[in-house]
Amino acid sequence: MKKVFIPTLVLLFLALADNSVFVASATNLPGKVTFAEHIAPLVFNHCTTCHRPGQVAPFSLLSYADARKHGKMMLRVVNDRQMPPWQPEPGHGEFRDSRRLSDAQMALFAKWVEGGFEEGDAKKTPAVPDFAEDWQLGKPDLVVKMDKAYSVPADGADIYQNFVIPMNLTEDKWVTAVEFRASAPKVIHHVLYFLDDTGRAKKLATNNKNGQPGFPGMGFRPTGAMGGWAVGAAPVRLPQGLAYSVKKGSDLVLQTHLHLSGKAESELITVGLYFSDTKPTRKMARLQLPPSFGLFSNIDIPAGKADFTISESFVLPVDVDLIAASGHAHYIAKSMRTWATLPDKTEQKLFYIKDWDFNWQGQYLYKDFVRLPKGTVIHGQINWDNSAANSRNQHQPPMRVQWGEGSTDEMGMVGLIMVAAKESEYALLQTALRDYLVQSVIRSRLRGDKIDWQRLGIPEPALWNSPAKLQ
Repeated sequence: MKKVFIPTLVLLFLALADNSVFVASATNLPGKVTFAEHIAPLVFNHCTTCHRPGQVAPFSLLSYADARKHGKMMLRVVNDRQMPPWQPEPGHGEFRDSRRLSDAQMALFAKWVEGGFEEGDAKKTPAVPDFAEDWQLGKPDLVVKMDKAYSVPADGADIYQNFVIPMNLTEDKWVTAVEFRASAPKVIHHVLYFLDDTGRAKKLATNNKNGQPGFPGMGFRPTGAMGGWAVGAAPVRLPQGLAYSVKKGSDLVLQTHLHLSGKAESELITVGLYFSDTKPTRKMARLQLPPSFGLFSNIDIPAGKADFTISESFVLPVDVDLIAASGHAHYIAKSMRTWATLPDKTEQKLFYIKDWDFNWQGQYLYKDFVRLPKGTVIHGQINWDNSAANSRNQHQPPMRVQWGEGSTDEMGMVGLIMVAAKESEYALLQTALRDYLVQSVIRSRLRGDKIDWQRLGIPEPALWNSPAKLQ
């Protein structure tokens, strides 16, 4: 089954409850750790968004009995930092709504398990969070949904399907937030919100003759993006003064990752959109390092190669404010990071995922805008491990892996969403980003890279077969 091709910096504003749980230093733990006083606040704030009935997690964590039953396993995945899922490493940018447990919180949980899972005074247990049954951001300005449910089988490979929903907008709109609702949440891993004002996506869905709504894989180029949803996420609004541009007549395209639950399901997705009454004060720009998810970066990883790395850089033509960071790759990627070399030669860490996991992907909003001055060099680096020692390698024994949209192919990027510090300089920023992409295409062409444009469903770049223009 092919993996969706993600065409620009997107996805998944991951937000959960705040971190106002009991905090203790690893060397100053309470004499007795109980569920009621110490562990329940931690579990309710970091786990129950997913671990509750009707959600994607395999079991609930709503009571002492639940936590006691799964306590040893929870300690193992907490110590391995598999849970709660939060990819960015500390010290490389400060992001909103972090779910990462502190060392003190991990030590607290370990002491509870080692102490025999004491419940304590049940009357001191805080109330289970009140999860909104209605729209979490209030009544949407527009609600749209699939016109036909998708039949999800009980078992088999993961499914990547694109669902096309007409929005019937008669005028351009500015969207500040998108909220997602699933009829069968257990089968949804993530949904990416894309826009198409060309009709291409609708045509692909119409031509799909298997009786299911939508179309699989990557068969079109979206004309816009509005973030997305991932397991454990809560909807959030863009920072003040920012919004996604949506042209009238655009269709909403939901690129959806379905993982099978063990029983047949029927999925009918509903989406709520929230509009801004005013045009945003600043336009967002997107930088990928390398651009186009590495399409022009000669990603060709030999079987057994344990350390395959691609590095890219981009020089800022104007002062910018960073809004968000993200990354994307497939199974054998190991790490990705981006950092800045300022004009005075000092370095500033921006974003780092040390142990990439394809199952947990997100876009991470900085707590505060990060100002970078003109002349700053932004670096990006992706590392892959195609050896047998990589437990996430889907090929055993390892096989040669090249760039492609399939889950067992590879691609990769680290990305940043930014705005020009002065809106009057936005055009300069966009021109520099476009030139950076063109130069990437030129370098790839001159290397003699072979790209099967027809298979990818991407129109061949005008420069690709124009040698005179490449010199």
